[in-house]
Amino acid sequence: MNNDNKPASTNYRDTLKSMDTEEHIDLAFYRPIGYAWACLAKKLGVTPNAITIASIFLGIGAGIAFYFNDMWINVAGMLLLVWANSFDSADGQLARMTRQYSRIGRILDGLSGDLWFATIYVAICLRENYSSEFFMAHPWLIWVIAVVTGICHAKQAAMADYYRQFHLYFLKGEEGSELENADNLKKKLAELSWSRNFWKKLTMTFYTNYTVNQEATTRSMQELRAELRRRFPDGVVPQSFRDAFRIKSLPLMKYTNILSFNWRTIALFTSLFLQMPWLYFAFELTVLNILLIYMVIRHEKICKTFTNQLKDGKY
Repeated sequence: MNNDNKPASTNYRDTLKSMDTEEHIDLAFYRPIGYAWACLAKKLGVTPNAITIASIFLGIGAGIAFYFNDMWINVAGMLLLVWANSFDSADGQLARMTRQYSRIGRILDGLSGDLWFATIYVAICLRENYSSEFFMAHPWLIWVIAVVTGICHAKQAAMADYYRQFHLYFLKGEEGSELENADNLKKKLAELSWSRNFWKKLTMTFYTNYTVNQEATTRSMQELRAELRRRFPDGVVPQSFRDAFRIKSLPLMKYTNILSFNWRTIALFTSLFLQMPWLYFAFELTVLNILLIYMVIRHEKICKTFTNQLKDGKY
């Protein structure tokens, strides 16, 4: 847990990450509900991590409900998933409200969504294998599709989060961002002992590998970060550079939002109402992968341009 010297705040706007990175559906629906949950949790002394754990059980319950080929049970699952995501919003808002930040909280937050969708994927596969004549004749196929889709999903979510944190770094500085450095994480991981810190080392191992994979996909971003460290070893990046990067990065934030929860669930709920849940896999494999590739190419180009400007002495 990381509590700094800044006072806690109960102001709704202070519980938001930033208006640059907030999605319209979140602002209209999930953030107000999450704020209400966060205020209640604060009064009851409930921690952000406890809310995250509760969201895991709600999301898993939603996934189980999607196994049944019954619309009313599916609708109940949809409501559970909405409830889970309102808790997912609340844990972050409560952490910002009470300044209860921790790396384990960030890891738990990412894990919760993975567990929701892993359950949903399994439920869809089992459902298609007993309700679809095509997949009943080819029972292995839906599982292969699910595994490939799951790998793509993990990459999409990881890169959307990474680009969002990089944007927040220039917008709000280190305190307003959760941008990590793989080399620093590796050093902290090496300091932990499997015998004395088993669970912490296990979670840090997964988190370090997660960050390593993010950095491996963003070569130009890492070159920009290295150039910034070389030019500004004290970590004080000129405001003119921050502003210039923010202007270029801001249009890409809408893609990070599309790759996050809300549009996924719109596609998922639509496929369930159509009683063709396999369509959700098709959406992730086509629409979201195309958006991911476009976003990576655009962001890498932006980073390369700013790296060249730094080398030319513009900032």
